[in-house]
Amino acid sequence: MNPRELLLNSFKIALEAVDPLKLIPAHLPTPPKGNTLVVGAGKAAAAMAQAVETHWLPDANLEGIAITRYGHGLPTQRITVIEAGHPIPDQNGEMATRAIMESARILGPDDLMLCLFSGGGSSLLSMPIEGVTFEELKDINRQLIRCGASIQEINTVRKHLSNVLGGRLAAACQAPIHCLIISDVTGDNPTHVSSGPCSPDPTTYADALALIKHYAIDISSNVSAILQQRSQNPTDETPKAGDTAFRNVKSRVIATAHQSLVAVESFFREHKITPMVLGDTVTGEAREVAKVYAALAREIRHYGTPFRPPVALISGGETTVTIKGQGRGGRNTEFLLSLAIELNGLEQVYALACDTDGIDGTENNAGAILTPDTIARAQLLGLKPIDLLNDNDSYQLFEWLNDLVVTGPTRTNVNDLRVILIT
Repeated sequence: MNPRELLLNSFKIALEAVDPLKLIPAHLPTPPKGNTLVVGAGKAAAAMAQAVETHWLPDANLEGIAITRYGHGLPTQRITVIEAGHPIPDQNGEMATRAIMESARILGPDDLMLCLFSGGGSSLLSMPIEGVTFEELKDINRQLIRCGASIQEINTVRKHLSNVLGGRLAAACQAPIHCLIISDVTGDNPTHVSSGPCSPDPTTYADALALIKHYAIDISSNVSAILQQRSQNPTDETPKAGDTAFRNVKSRVIATAHQSLVAVESFFREHKITPMVLGDTVTGEAREVAKVYAALAREIRHYGTPFRPPVALISGGETTVTIKGQGRGGRNTEFLLSLAIELNGLEQVYALACDTDGIDGTENNAGAILTPDTIARAQLLGLKPIDLLNDNDSYQLFEWLNDLVVTGPTRTNVNDLRVILIT
């Protein structure tokens, strides 16, 4: 295989390692005496729901709602799949969330709520707290995803504007709850996946207000007053560890970024390329992370330390982009553009950066491929890489070079895969 084929196949291997259709069956609970309500939310929700239907006992009661992003649905029979807005909530998500909460409230001790959570659920499960309008919720979400905050910080604010996130779904249900989770967050803590609808929330209204101030999120006087009032009243807080809401909740993370990295590591080893896993918790500004990786790639390429080529530098996690320009592109193409500028045509260095959900930011690509001549080819087309980076317009460069990676919806999500291949 040539370098491009190796990189693209490594991404395929990463996706196969976290395919819900393969993972769900081994983790299904025993059906209860009563009814089973399936609640799904996230980009993997439809695939998870389909897997449950396929492997659930045919004579056992099963119904439910799974909310997923537009274009991510799959055919189901007993579980209703609803497509809704992501990353900005919409009315489809709100209506489906209200239906979920109504169904959860009528379950009894002999029933079961089977929850299927994956990345993207925080905006798909949209039900604002009393007094906050849906338009206000949408506007705050829009600002949060552009400000450069980490997903944990974004979800801290989301939880405290929601009647379903931050453990509030669990608080509404009297039946035992079994959660199967595909993690798209660093650390794999269930409280951060889909903003933890059935998990204790360690954050507070005071934390949310501090983040809103820190990132200069423009909120209405109405929202400000509601958050300030709730921060003064402990009974308004999200449920914390030890709360009775979680006495019958079992949560299991069934897919993680680490699993995908291990699969990619094995893939490169089989191809006689030394794999170097740099971790599954990489965070920070995408363009700054790229500078660190470029320095390591140069050290290996020029001096053969700490490993001699061929080497594959493999990492996961979720970088961020603080949007200051008017261009298009997600964190993975921004990472690659910054990396290309730093490497400046360094020979025999190739790279791939892709989001495992198939969506880099809000674009139609999963990510892109970098080659040693990326910058040279761009300049021949009249493109100015530094100007594009400053305008957050990385998508345009890789689109013109025909180096975007487009998979369509993968229906899984364990954050990003970055591979730098030094041959």
